[in-house]
Amino acid sequence: MAVRGSRGGSSVGITSRSFFSYRIFVSAMFTLLFIATLSVILTTNPSTSNDSVIPTTGNAYVHRSFLALKSDPLKTRLDLIHRQANDHMVLVNAYAAYARKLKLEISRQLKLFEDLAKNFTDLQLKPNYRSSLFETEEALDEDVLRQFEKEVKDKIKVARLMIVEAKESYDNQIKIQKLKDTIFAVHELLLKAKKNGIVASFIAAKSIPKSLHCLAMRLVEERIAHPEKYKEAAPELEFEDPSLYHYAIFSNNVIAVSVVVNSVVKNAEEPWKHVFHVVTDKMYLSAMKVWFRMRPVGKGAHVEVKAVEDYTFLNSSYVPLLKQLEANKRRLYTENHAENATKDAGSMKYENSLSMLNHLLFYLPEMYPKLHRIVFLDDDIVVQKDLTGLWNIDMDGKVNGAVETCFGSFHRYAHYLNFSHPLIRERFNPKACAWAYGMNIFDLDAWRHEKSTEQYHYWQNLNEDQTLWKQGTLPPGLITFYMTTKSLDKSWHVLGLGYNPSISMDEINRAAVIHFNGNMKPWLDIAMNQYKHLWTKYVDSDMEFVQMCNFGL
Repeated sequence: MAVRGSRGGSSVGITSRSFFSYRIFVSAMFTLLFIATLSVILTTNPSTSNDSVIPTTGNAYVHRSFLALKSDPLKTRLDLIHRQANDHMVLVNAYAAYARKLKLEISRQLKLFEDLAKNFTDLQLKPNYRSSLFETEEALDEDVLRQFEKEVKDKIKVARLMIVEAKESYDNQIKIQKLKDTIFAVHELLLKAKKNGIVASFIAAKSIPKSLHCLAMRLVEERIAHPEKYKEAAPELEFEDPSLYHYAIFSNNVIAVSVVVNSVVKNAEEPWKHVFHVVTDKMYLSAMKVWFRMRPVGKGAHVEVKAVEDYTFLNSSYVPLLKQLEANKRRLYTENHAENATKDAGSMKYENSLSMLNHLLFYLPEMYPKLHRIVFLDDDIVVQKDLTGLWNIDMDGKVNGAVETCFGSFHRYAHYLNFSHPLIRERFNPKACAWAYGMNIFDLDAWRHEKSTEQYHYWQNLNEDQTLWKQGTLPPGLITFYMTTKSLDKSWHVLGLGYNPSISMDEINRAAVIHFNGNMKPWLDIAMNQYKHLWTKYVDSDMEFVQMCNFGL
């Protein structure tokens, strides 16, 4: 039984082993068949394309990778060389594109980059390399591959050297570009700050400070409170005496006019021979008169205070400026709504008076018909020496005596007048030297002979649309007194104390008149401290209203 059982079990075991051996055999055959099929597919070149560059993506890349597995190390080596060349070509093209984007001035480097990238492409297109390396099914020729590798490495070496050199150059260019951008941004901020500063300075200069407004109101209150003390006095004979020294001052600024008068009188050798003709707007007439009643000019000097409206010949039928301003006022009425027109008309009335006040100097012979000479003084000047020598200057038949302001190409006629206009271009020399208002000696007899006021009217009518010059009194003055201006020694009149901080004190001390022209007037908070004391020492600081109005002197 035992033997039978053993035989039976052995038979079953043999049968099982035979079955499993058969399954293994079948599986092995299928595996070999699959590998053989795959090998045939991969070794067969399905494309007969003449592409010069071996593709590096998709099925073609798998194709080349499996080629490398086929015991041909040269294929792998070729693949590595090809990839290395392509990588450097991409890098070279990237630098070239970046250089173009920055618009750098390195055209020679750009051309080298482009040539190098083209060389990488052309290298693969050489017939011997295409046939021996890229379009062959046979084993690669090692000598050809070695030559190809040498050429590729030479070009790679050149590319790396160029890239190292270019990278440093590009980094510097980037820094320069960033620096330029920063400078541009800072320049824009500077221009904006300057513009804001100019606007703020203009507002500060043209606005009426609280202290000046306070002083004018206090003086008017004094007139209202004590009318009996300020009755009109009869005109003095000295006001029309041509043998005396006459000055014209046109201003609404009470404290400034008082400084001008005080500085002239305190430095005059014979102050009783000096006569001051002060003309102001009607709004400030009472304040100006009360000031000179409360603080009369000492040493026998004479002061006449009048309003613009007192000169009745100054009307729109005679004065072109007033006619033009009235035309502007009518335009405001027609273009604006009623309430705005009323508001603008009120402000225009003040503007008319102020503008006329500035242009009064063109009517000096008619305002003072009995005088032969008169000195015009701005309200922002200070007199430091006796001015009687002005009346002794030989004017050579000229109308206006003034200090010239030109130096180099600056402050010549071309700076003030529009020489693109044919009338200006034909009549005037653009290189003619300009001169300054502020301290001028006018020969009124020569003025009448030259008919200078008629000349002013002629040009002012032509400039109604402001095509000959912009606003201001200096351009029409340059035109009116062209060829009739006598140049005075510069020591008579030093300008710039209202804007130029670098004027030497020696020059200031030698000057007969110093002029605070510019926005930084000495009565404003924005005045330059190094010059302000030259003005404040002539301020009547003992006057009670000056103390009450906190001038901060």
